[in-house]
Amino acid sequence: MSAPRTTAWPLVALFTAGYLAPYLLPTTVGRLDSGLALSATEAGAIGSALLLSSAAAGFLLASRVDRIGPRTLARIGLVLAVVGYGGAVLTHAVPAVVAGTLVGGFGSGTATTVAATGIAAQPDPHRTTTLGLLGVSALAGAVYLAVPHLGAGHGQPLAAIALTALAVWPLTGRLPVRTAVAHSSLGGTPLPRPRSGLVLALVMFCWSLAQNALWGVSGRIGLTQAHLAEATVGAVFAVALGAGLLGVVGAGAVGPRFGRALPIGAGTALISGCIVLSASATDLTTFATGEIAWNVLYPVVLSYVIGLAASLDPRGRWAVLVGSASSLGTAAGPLTGSVLAAQAGFPVMGAVLAVGLLVITVPMTAVALRAGRRPLPLVEIPVQTPARHAYDTTAA
Repeated sequence: MSAPRTTAWPLVALFTAGYLAPYLLPTTVGRLDSGLALSATEAGAIGSALLLSSAAAGFLLASRVDRIGPRTLARIGLVLAVVGYGGAVLTHAVPAVVAGTLVGGFGSGTATTVAATGIAAQPDPHRTTTLGLLGVSALAGAVYLAVPHLGAGHGQPLAAIALTALAVWPLTGRLPVRTAVAHSSLGGTPLPRPRSGLVLALVMFCWSLAQNALWGVSGRIGLTQAHLAEATVGAVFAVALGAGLLGVVGAGAVGPRFGRALPIGAGTALISGCIVLSASATDLTTFATGEIAWNVLYPVVLSYVIGLAASLDPRGRWAVLVGSASSLGTAAGPLTGSVLAAQAGFPVMGAVLAVGLLVITVPMTAVALRAGRRPLPLVEIPVQTPARHAYDTTAA
């Protein structure tokens, strides 16, 4: 058991470096909009491209961590993040900024893939995941508070991600050079419960798209519709991310006490209300209430959905596929939100997203009800791992 314990903190740090980019999405998109000659829709498209590049890394590398080696792959990801985001900071040429964010996004996704694979092999993955979420939420909150005081321009959020990747590099020396070779979780026996799994993957794509459509434009809602200062918007996001930690801790504490269907169905319905509230905000109170409540509920529902996916197949293959679908939805969210807001305004955007969430609540809850009453797996995030034992350095 000593190997997993010694690598836990490097995994937490790698998780933080990988997840910082999506956590800083609102300020990144807002700064691209204001700091470069871009429209709001174009800035949102760059944000989506960054996340799509990150998701692509997960698809391509999730089954290759054991072959390449966690230490090597983590270092490759961190180098790409430093070079990509750092390069985007140093130029005002839009094509170069786009290229830099794509390279940096792939680096973030690579780091996240290594971290998620390693966390899945820990004796207590719930605790390690919680520490990772605590770390990235705290760091992102600090960045939101600091960025408004660092001057104008597009580079500050990107520089924060690059510097975090650089700071994490020394810790990769404690990651194993190689892991036990694992069988691919996507081969072998047929997938059980194919109908439930496919439905869950499809609705998870839509669910994540709706969440990140709001998150991607939340900064502009606060600045342009609620008429708040950038420092105030950053403070709201910092508080919201802090409140989200309550959701992380609460989901772990409650566990399977209320089953899966109630947290997923009721939680998604409440999230739809938060989206409407945030998107229609015209003052600080409404904006802060919607954003904070949404950030509390989001990780709670997410933990139960991914736990549900894991319960559909004991080999974890549906967890991989549903997590991948979630990543694609995350990538498509910022552009979707920007297009809807540009065409119809923020309140209509919020209403459309809320209605969509309410519609998919029905099949999500139905899958949860059909899944039975088996123990709820402790899976908090959409980890794209081929198998739990793929990273287990204690394997014979």
